[in-house]
Amino acid sequence: MNGKIVISGASGQYGRMATDMLIEKGLADRLILITRTPAKLADRAAQGCDVRYGDYDKPETLAEAVKGAEKMLLISGTRVGARVVQHKAAIDAAAAAGLKHIAYTSFIGIDDPKNPAEVRHDHIETEHLMRASGMAWTALRDAHYADAMILMAGPQVMATGKWFSNSGDGREAMVWRDDCVASAVAVLTTPGHEGKIYNITGPDLQTFDEVAAIITEVTGVPIEHVKLDDDGQYAMFDAMGIPRRPVDDQSVNGIPWNSDDMVTFGQAIREGYLAVASDDVERLTGRKARSVRKMIEDNRHMLIAAARSAQQPAMGANP
Repeated sequence: MNGKIVISGASGQYGRMATDMLIEKGLADRLILITRTPAKLADRAAQGCDVRYGDYDKPETLAEAVKGAEKMLLISGTRVGARVVQHKAAIDAAAAAGLKHIAYTSFIGIDDPKNPAEVRHDHIETEHLMRASGMAWTALRDAHYADAMILMAGPQVMATGKWFSNSGDGREAMVWRDDCVASAVAVLTTPGHEGKIYNITGPDLQTFDEVAAIITEVTGVPIEHVKLDDDGQYAMFDAMGIPRRPVDDQSVNGIPWNSDDMVTFGQAIREGYLAVASDDVERLTGRKARSVRKMIEDNRHMLIAAARSAQQPAMGANP
């Protein structure tokens, strides 16, 4: 593989992880990293990467940013509901610049038009644009990140002993973000992935009740999955100050979410649209996808500490 690889959104978490893995393969001098804030990637420039300014919302910046590349890793934007226009700008720029292959971080379960997840529209329309571009394409349909539940939301769950969701008894195969990134890197650096759809999932279909039971078993802290209806989930997010529509660069308790996205996501789980499990991670990377249990075990001390820290004020409080 001698051509250059351009990565959009390269200063985000997924982009940084992908860059790390590609640099480990000795490909730093073949990487073009696009970001709205090049200063955030000064470290990458020092490592030999070509850091370029590019903004999804300013298509004219992307034409120059992608020049000289052979492949693109198009990492989906964060603004749910507005991403199709943004992604089209990147795809059009890549096609105009003569790129040969584009790989996109899509989402599982999007073929069924009845899937209520708000993200479905963004991803299926982006896939359609990619297929119509004239470039070779690969869809990396990622499942729900286990990291989002265990590492980001986990401390709050541990602090309260309750995991509130509107997912009911639906099942999904949550996946490590690292496994998603490793799968994308495999697509970018090995042949034979043109025109393919990969379902990048964890190994086990599980309900949130089952995941809560694993957390309880591993940490010794009782965790209850509290099942809400959709209105109850909205009310909870509203009380937390989480916006219903996405807001750029805004996070609540360290989590960059919005409630329209999360509530329809839970509904899609509950109604069975995300009950997808595959061995595509192993097919692409040569190793099995890691489990939710493994992530909980690896972060056991952090989770227990979160539970203990919540107890400290009550134990030492004075009237």
